[in-house]
Amino acid sequence: MDFWGLLVRTVIIYFIVFLIMRAMGKREIGKLSVFDLVISVMIAEIAVIVIEDLSRPMWEGIMPMVVLLAIQVGMAIIGLKSRKFRQLTDGKPSIIMAKGKLNRDVMRKQRYNLDDLMLQLRENGMSRLADVEFAILETTGKLSVIPKESKDDQDHDMSHRHQSELGAKDNDKNGSSKAVIPPNYRFETLPVPLIMDGKVQDNNLAQLEKTRFWLKNVLQEQGVNDFKEVFLCTIDHKGRVYVDSNRKPRP
Repeated sequence: MDFWGLLVRTVIIYFIVFLIMRAMGKREIGKLSVFDLVISVMIAEIAVIVIEDLSRPMWEGIMPMVVLLAIQVGMAIIGLKSRKFRQLTDGKPSIIMAKGKLNRDVMRKQRYNLDDLMLQLRENGMSRLADVEFAILETTGKLSVIPKESKDDQDHDMSHRHQSELGAKDNDKNGSSKAVIPPNYRFETLPVPLIMDGKVQDNNLAQLEKTRFWLKNVLQEQGVNDFKEVFLCTIDHKGRVYVDSNRKPRP
């Protein structure tokens, strides 16, 4: 065996793989999606083959790795512009718990057992299921947990919600920006996106029983007059709206 040849190939392939993984972006360094995991495994397998087979020219291994890098970067660029494409490649989050109740059908579909749930709840600092309001299984396999509010927060929120519901009908006629979440609404993601990359998410608006007219009033309060100026607009389970745009909010 050519010891020095093997050593040189190993060092060269190491730095090539390192540079490729860096070029793929920081997202791959953290939690991997299924697509990212496939790309990473393929790159690792190619690297091993090139190192072990000293008779194989190095370019036969480097070229496929560069092609995989181009595919990953190209699909990432497409994903920046298309939410449907992101959902196709990455999937959607799954609601494991909603309003303090376990969703057994979702757990069964995701093959997610109670031991997995309890483990990840402990990792999130939650020791009791009774303290969990929402638990969302992300596309990376991580569990995001939203705890229940304290009693004081609940009293304040119930008072605010009661006042909002009393005037909800009149407010909608006048175009008020107050948000009242329907009690039967099922959050697919938290917070719920209303605008992403300048595009209004009409399906989410319809499920919230809101219109583009209502959304436009919300944006105007933030000094934004055009949907296309908004990078992201979301609403959480308490009806609070967040807007990120290219314009500064009015004082």
